[in-house]
Amino acid sequence: MRDTLTVLGIETSCDETAVAVVTDGPAGPVIRANLVQSQLAEHEPYGGVVPEIAARAHLDHVDGLVTGALAQAGIAIGDIDAVAASAGPGLIGGLIVGTMAAKGIAWAAKKPFIAVNHLEAHALTARLTDGVAFPYLLLLVSGGHSQLLVCVDVGHHVQLGTTRDDAAGEAFDKTAKLLGLSYPGGPAIELAARSGNGDRFTLPRPLKGRVGCDFSFSGLKTAVRQLIEDSPPGGAGDVADLAAAVERAICDSLVDRTANAVRWFARHYPTGTSLVAAGGVAANGRLRALLTALAADAGLAFVAPPPDLCTDNGAMIAWAGLERLRRGLVDGLDAPVRPRWPLDPAASPAASPAASPAASIDFAR
Repeated sequence: MRDTLTVLGIETSCDETAVAVVTDGPAGPVIRANLVQSQLAEHEPYGGVVPEIAARAHLDHVDGLVTGALAQAGIAIGDIDAVAASAGPGLIGGLIVGTMAAKGIAWAAKKPFIAVNHLEAHALTARLTDGVAFPYLLLLVSGGHSQLLVCVDVGHHVQLGTTRDDAAGEAFDKTAKLLGLSYPGGPAIELAARSGNGDRFTLPRPLKGRVGCDFSFSGLKTAVRQLIEDSPPGGAGDVADLAAAVERAICDSLVDRTANAVRWFARHYPTGTSLVAAGGVAANGRLRALLTALAADAGLAFVAPPPDLCTDNGAMIAWAGLERLRRGLVDGLDAPVRPRWPLDPAASPAASPAASPAASIDFAR
């Protein structure tokens, strides 16, 4: 295999149509093009992603973005070494659009096709941006996922905890809607919180102080709804104070659970040197500051990609494809899409303490 490889990546798992070209060689990786077509305007009236609208938008934009990314990178389709696409997890309609486009390009150009796990793409982004070495501890937080994992190698991830109900990003979206803020909720709450007093309202930190690494955010959402029903916000000041309280509660919960994982990671993976945050929620400034302090106290480096590479993008798909290509991990054109595709196949979704993947892990050791 050549020292320098170039991969075209296509991301259509949710509500961004994204295409990128990434090259990796002796001098390190280079993002040569990274185009994203957002669907915020289409979904904002609904306060969340509508799957059929998302799939139709992907269909409208993916071909033009492929053409644009190749032009921006200054290459022809024959110059790439493989085509990668997010094949799951995600909304099945969008996954079909992106993978079929990628398979068509791979077939026509006689290039390998690589089916990428969208979550692994988030997990590996820190290797693209900062060259983080395996193993590392990962807090993966997005609209659909809240997980703590040890990233041991490409294709090898150990799940320490996951959410029992809502993901952190979903909690941001739902509470933002209750507050009358815009979609997506994470950036809207962070912006409003800057002028707010986070100490004015008391909100729960679900599972804080408990053993293990699972998350829970549905109780927080319920507490916010009840608070608003009992005392409707009277103006922008009330909204800002509530937004600040919500941001603090979510970030405190995430950091508390991550602290448990950090201690376990230090005992079981003593060669690991990094705590990584990835996913859209990892763009939150308060969360980054708290995790930076947590990592420093534990003697770990804290790494989070730039905010535009935390949210869904094509560069992370291209990079994950490139990592797999170097290991000879390519897929046939009959590779399926997988709306559910866990990073750790041995872990089950956490529905209760007994069902938690963390239940099989002794956090006292």
